[in-house]
Amino acid sequence: MVRDIRPGLLGRQVLRARLSHDDVLRGVSRRTLLSGLKGARIRGVTRRAKHAVIETDRRRLVVQPGMTGSLEILDRPLDPDERRYGVLRLELDNGRTLLYHDVRRLGTLLWLDQESWDRYDRAIGPEPLARGFTARTLARILQGSRAPVKKVLMDQKSIAGVGNIYAQEALYAAGIDPSKPACKVSESRMAPLRRELVRILQAAIRAKGSTIRDYRTASGDPGGFQLELLVYGREGEPCVRCGATLAGTHAIDARITVFCHRCQS
Repeated sequence: MVRDIRPGLLGRQVLRARLSHDDVLRGVSRRTLLSGLKGARIRGVTRRAKHAVIETDRRRLVVQPGMTGSLEILDRPLDPDERRYGVLRLELDNGRTLLYHDVRRLGTLLWLDQESWDRYDRAIGPEPLARGFTARTLARILQGSRAPVKKVLMDQKSIAGVGNIYAQEALYAAGIDPSKPACKVSESRMAPLRRELVRILQAAIRAKGSTIRDYRTASGDPGGFQLELLVYGREGEPCVRCGATLAGTHAIDARITVFCHRCQS
C-alpha cells in the first residue's frame, strides 16, 4: 500500500481535508486533524508495523487500516462506493485525491507530533523484514514468553506487523504447532521459522496483500496472496503436504487458527 501511494504523494500539498466519521480517530479531534492537514505539505511516506505513516511539514498522519481499510490515490470523481465508505479525503494540489476507504471502519487515524510519534514507535517491536532481525532475535523474543507461539508472533510489542493470516502460514511452513508455548520452541527451529516468516511476508507484499473481504490495493484492485494461502481459511480441507484434514480452533487467541495436526508439532 505504501509503495503504491508514495510516488503520488511526495512533495504534494493538501488543499482540503474531509472526514466522514469520527470513530476512526485516536487521540485527536476532527477539528484539529482537518485544520492540521489543510495546507500541509507531504515530506515522506513510510511504513511502521501495520501503519502507513504520512509525514507532513507539521505532524505525521498515521493510518492503521485494519482488515478493511485501504489508501488510494484517485484522479477521477469518487464512485458511489467510495463516497459511501471513504472516511478521509485529502484533495491535493495536483487535482488528485488521497482516499482512506474503510467499509467497516476497523482502522484508526492518528495525528502525532515528533515526541508522540517517538513514544508510539518505541512501543512497537522489531521489524521482521529488517536486516537485524535474525534467528537469535526471534529466539530471544519467543524464549521470554509462555504464551502460544502464534500469539507472540502477532503481538505488536514483540514483533511488528505480523497478522493472523501470516502468522498461521509461517507456522505451517515451519512445521510448528501454533498452540505450542513460545518458550518451548526449540533453538533448532528458530532459523526455519524466521526464514519462513520473512519469505511469506515478502511474497505477500509482492502479491499486494490478501483480499479476504474488503481490502483493496492503492489502485482499487484486490490483493493476490489469498490465492497462495495453504492453511488460512481452509479448515476441514486436506493438508497439501500429508492429506490430513486441517483443523481449526479459536482457543489460542479467540480468532480462527487453522493447522495440520500431523505436520505441525
